[in-house]
Amino acid sequence: MSKAIERMFSNSDLDARIKPILLIVAVLLGTTILATPAAQAQTLSILHAFTNGGDGGTPLAGLTPDRGGNFYGTTAYGGANGRGTVFKLTHSGAGWILNTLYTFQGNDGSYPLARVVFGPDGALYGTTSNGGSQNHGTVFRLTPPSHPCRSFSCPWMETVLYDFADPSTGAGPGYGDLAFDAAGNIYGTTMSGGGGIDCDVGDCGVVFELSRSGGGWTETVLYRFDVLNSEGRNPAAGVVLDSAGNVYGTTLNGGSNNAGALFQLSPSGGSWTATALHGFGATGDGKTPFGGLISDQQGNLYGTTEDGPGHTGTVYELQRSGDSWNYSLLAILPGPGNAEGPAGALTLDAAGNLYGTTIEDGAGLGNIFKLSPSGGGWIYTDLHDFMRADGAYLYGNVVLDAHGNLYGTASAASVYSGEVWELTP
Repeated sequence: MSKAIERMFSNSDLDARIKPILLIVAVLLGTTILATPAAQAQTLSILHAFTNGGDGGTPLAGLTPDRGGNFYGTTAYGGANGRGTVFKLTHSGAGWILNTLYTFQGNDGSYPLARVVFGPDGALYGTTSNGGSQNHGTVFRLTPPSHPCRSFSCPWMETVLYDFADPSTGAGPGYGDLAFDAAGNIYGTTMSGGGGIDCDVGDCGVVFELSRSGGGWTETVLYRFDVLNSEGRNPAAGVVLDSAGNVYGTTLNGGSNNAGALFQLSPSGGSWTATALHGFGATGDGKTPFGGLISDQQGNLYGTTEDGPGHTGTVYELQRSGDSWNYSLLAILPGPGNAEGPAGALTLDAAGNLYGTTIEDGAGLGNIFKLSPSGGGWIYTDLHDFMRADGAYLYGNVVLDAHGNLYGTASAASVYSGEVWELTP
């Protein structure tokens, strides 16, 4: 069980609904690198250290940038009500200023585990793992104040787009980003709920779509996971869409080898057809794909597993080949063994390099890594090992700016309740 999840279980104010969701994760957590250079001379700077007070605490998701160079994120805890926050970091002079945009109340959501993302209308959208009318989580939208703001700290307006009041339609959105199609419909996953066949603790989860209906939003369950299918169960990450409207994602558990799976959902005559693209757990291919998928311009998919050979994480590619897919293991990540690897999605730069983070790989408290394509293989570079004093346990993705600087979050530190960091070459 990860240190961040241990802290969650020990939190006496934690709502009962989130505990089964995190229990699922805790139980489940339980190609060749060409070279492994030592960590480069990078400079890590702490942009904000959370206090678990009004500014929030335990940021489990990564950051979302805007065009002005500001960053937006969530904290799972803290805020005025201890139920998590949405924040904005603005560059000011030689430093950064954190503004808490919203503090969750409980009835509107609690404990956001995923990032906020910009929708087609420029508003911020996200999910909470708990809260709402029945404590099954919510999908929300945040917009800036309609009137001119005369101070730096102006709260934004939250609208609950969907309340998972009926667990048969999903419950407990997890760590995955929301996704949008060209029509503005919203896609996401829940880690539990759905009422799948023979599902155990908390059920097996769903893939859902929210579409506008009059002045509100209507949920459609695209797929309910169960223990009998090869697509797995308990999706912790979100989904990605291709230009044809197909939906791709990962599941933590289940699948052909009971170690998670990659799945595809395809629209077909008003319904959706599910296909298992890969079942994890075969020798050497990794286990427990906690993080989400990203795609390149050719439609190939990249992702990570939290466990693998030697009990460290892996990075993989799923390459499109006509109507089929070929799975390739790109790297087995170095680490101390019996630790937790990547949980966040990868980031792809214009040169084809992949960047990611780990919870406990590297020197043991998480690291930032880079994979560079070279001669048909991949070169692994450990960019920074966290040593608790400068942070620990990275669950989120990294963000790159135009100068090659990296930004992200650590869920814990030696004194503070997590932080936002910058890594410069």
